[in-house]
Amino acid sequence: MNADEILNLLTDEFGSGKITGSNLESIDPWVEVATDSIAEVCRFLKTDERLQFDHLNNLCGVDYFEPDEKKQAKFGHEPHVEVVYHLTSYSKRHKITIKVCVPRWKNDQKGQLPEVPTVSGVWKIADWHEREAFDLVGINFVGHPNLNRILCAEDWVGHPLRKDYEFPLEYHGIRAK
Repeated sequence: MNADEILNLLTDEFGSGKITGSNLESIDPWVEVATDSIAEVCRFLKTDERLQFDHLNNLCGVDYFEPDEKKQAKFGHEPHVEVVYHLTSYSKRHKITIKVCVPRWKNDQKGQLPEVPTVSGVWKIADWHEREAFDLVGINFVGHPNLNRILCAEDWVGHPLRKDYEFPLEYHGIRAK
């Protein structure tokens, strides 16, 4: 099944309210899903006999923000955060990329992490991937069974892959910068 057929199947099943965009011409064709529908759509992608996306290759967070005010006009994106899911069906031999877009901050309040429902109940490996995206990009995966830091120390402040992250000068008495 190609990306166009997968998009049509998802749109027929969920409608344009839950399937909110796509780009099938990119190197990795992708489909955008409404944030509150991601777990439901992913469960369908995994269990539907026509799709059988049994493998979550990767899940990552991406910060679309240009901190340099001079470059912001040419940046071409409204500031937001994306969660990107790369899926493969080994039995059907097809793949697709799924995206969820959320504001950089929940309710536009700086420091309030955006929220995305967990898919760790669909693919067990999402547990680790979601923890990494939480730790490094600052995305709160609602319903995750163990959303703790995985790469940074528990007392680390901030999320290092955020474009506006300020690296600390010192950490526990050790010069960091």
